[in-house]
Amino acid sequence: MKCYKCGAELTSREYCPNCGAGVKVYKRIIALSNRYYNEGLERAEVRNMSGAIESLHQSLKLNKSNIQARNLLGLVYYETGEVVAALSEWVISKNLKSEDNSADDYMDMVRNDPSRLEVFNQTIKKYNIALNYCHQDSLDMAVIQLKKVLSMNPGFIRAHLLLALLYLNNGSYAKAKTEAEKSLKLDTGNVMAARYLKEAESMMLPQDLKAQEENKKSGNDIVRYTRDNETIIQPVRQNVFTKSGSIWGIVLGVVLGVAAANFLILPARIQKMNANYKTQISEISEESDSKSAKMGEYEQQIGTLQAQIDELQNEISSYQGADTPASVGNNLMEAASLYLADQTNIEGIEEQLKDVDIDNLGDEASTQFMDLYNGLMTFVGADLSQRSYAVGYDAYRNGDYETAIPALIKAFQYDNTNVDALYNLGNSYYESGDTDNAKVIYDQVINNFEDTRSASSAETKLAEINNATD
Repeated sequence: MKCYKCGAELTSREYCPNCGAGVKVYKRIIALSNRYYNEGLERAEVRNMSGAIESLHQSLKLNKSNIQARNLLGLVYYETGEVVAALSEWVISKNLKSEDNSADDYMDMVRNDPSRLEVFNQTIKKYNIALNYCHQDSLDMAVIQLKKVLSMNPGFIRAHLLLALLYLNNGSYAKAKTEAEKSLKLDTGNVMAARYLKEAESMMLPQDLKAQEENKKSGNDIVRYTRDNETIIQPVRQNVFTKSGSIWGIVLGVVLGVAAANFLILPARIQKMNANYKTQISEISEESDSKSAKMGEYEQQIGTLQAQIDELQNEISSYQGADTPASVGNNLMEAASLYLADQTNIEGIEEQLKDVDIDNLGDEASTQFMDLYNGLMTFVGADLSQRSYAVGYDAYRNGDYETAIPALIKAFQYDNTNVDALYNLGNSYYESGDTDNAKVIYDQVINNFEDTRSASSAETKLAEINNATD
């Protein structure tokens, strides 16, 4: 263990032998972090993934540089289908420790298998589409998408849980119970799965529950197979010759029945059936005339319904192409994938990030999303900032403020230490006549970059604006 202040190797004493700093509390914090890591490891070994995530988060709260805990958290996320969260943890781990880090092997595992990475990418896109369908109250379409997701990635626990919730909503309690049980097999400590399982069992009839238990016990009486991510249970056909009783008794009964029908019942039945047929023929003729008249009305209704279907389909297509947080997350995932594949492909990464506006997302951005974004910016933020700054500064000098302002905003988002980008953004606002935004930007330059030439220039500009408005 090394001293947090000077980096010297610590001894059993309660102070650093090099700088004399007190390390008693520091040692206890590190020990507690390692204890939570061991607890998370034990929970992961018994597939209590939710408990493992909780313990590992506690370990990282105490010691964010606990590389083993962070790498294990990424593996747990990867095992539960949370590929974005896993990559974000490994990127942070790589940033904290660049040499001799297992995170390199884990990222290579994903990077060296493009087909697997594409499957994960498609899985996330389809899951996001299913969420959009839920928000639009198109629950049947959401169920279809989730089945596709689970056929591609059966270990995606969130998809199992959402599918179970949709089944509970439409009254398919047996299917909801099945999905909840699958989630518990993947994560034995998942509280939400246990809650869904309890709810499904409470809504099922007692005889249905009893039948399910009996079917589980008597494996020879039923056949189970999987189709479209659903378990189909079918009784086994039994051969009549294996049943109790004599086959000869059955044959004799059939012979006697045929004889009785031929000599006693059949003639009278034939006469009665002929009379019924004549009556039915006349009724069918009358019904066919009325049905022919209704066919025209039905064809008109079919045309109207088809037009409505086409309109709804166009509306659904427009929803899928909207710039939602889900689509922004896909762009960030594509950018991270490009970086893992080729770290020099700055132009491709910039193309994927052009629609990712952190300021507009606000509270909609998840913690995992921001961790992945910040980790990616650690490696490529400076290069992206310089590219955007060059475009924005040239546009500013040429008086093209509509081009300069968004380019300079992007440059400062990529690298919040780029004071030139922030100062020239204020100048662009000022020259375009937007003095309100110019004042805000100049204040930011003065407060965040004091004692710089840009701060002095910003004070001068701000004074000009204030004097002009007085």
